[in-house]
Amino acid sequence: MSGARKNDNKLGLVGVSLTRARTPRHFFDVAPKVEEELGALMESSGYLADAPFEWVTLALRFGLKNEEKPHYQRINKKYGDLPLGIEVDIREVLKADEAGPEELKRLFMIASLKALIDAGKKYNLLVREMEELLEKLTSEE
Repeated sequence: MSGARKNDNKLGLVGVSLTRARTPRHFFDVAPKVEEELGALMESSGYLADAPFEWVTLALRFGLKNEEKPHYQRINKKYGDLPLGIEVDIREVLKADEAGPEELKRLFMIASLKALIDAGKKYNLLVREMEELLEKLTSEE
């Protein structure tokens, strides 16, 4: 099912600009941390145990709104990933980026968890631990 991959992360994040705004300064420092933390949670929580995919590619779309649900593409049979995309408000992203890497990470974690939880519910996967983490992160606002 899967083709060659550079690493064993279970989550791959990419940033896509839907506006003319600049890429967040801390994006390349924060994205790998989010991938690592949520990828580990995907494995330890049993999220991937019965999944019809091996990992998730998530495009954080820097636009003008915050979406609650991701956009889906077909599971990639060659690489085994489920491609998802979710729009995040670039104004909030840039504000979080100015506040520092921890705030940007929290914002990316929230958007990523929303997408993963929605996909988990769609495919009947275990999402309880992700829901708990999302609740904790959103209560810190």
